[in-house]
Amino acid sequence: MHRSLAVGISVLVLTMTAAPASQAAETVWSGLVMAENVTQPQPIPSELTRIEGSLKRFFGYNQFQVIGKSQKVLKTGQEDWLATSKFFGLHVDARGETQGGYVLNLKLYKEKELLLETEAKLSKRSPLVIKGPQVGGGQLLLVLVVQ
Repeated sequence: MHRSLAVGISVLVLTMTAAPASQAAETVWSGLVMAENVTQPQPIPSELTRIEGSLKRFFGYNQFQVIGKSQKVLKTGQEDWLATSKFFGLHVDARGETQGGYVLNLKLYKEKELLLETEAKLSKRSPLVIKGPQVGGGQLLLVLVVQ
């Protein structure tokens, strides 16, 4: 009887300590970013410095301002959250974790009007940037990054 109890405790300890690496909590930064061309651009926000070159190269703007943001710690890969600005809201619904990232359902709202709904995969190695609507002389960008 002592032997079966010892084996049972050993199995329990192994299952508690051998959690897969995919279960580690990761933080996702989500931002609503206004991209514009201006004569005297402001310095890029710290959240975007890592991808500044790519943003300028792909979108052709010289200034990027974060107008709404959110950070969410993903523990299960099934969480949801909202990044909001004065007029826009980005609802992110994580639908599960894959080997290289997360499957997301994204909804972009302008006030209460749904502008965009899409499913996307956010890679753990590279950011997800989606071109949103034109706003004034600029462009709204949806940016998600696993930190």
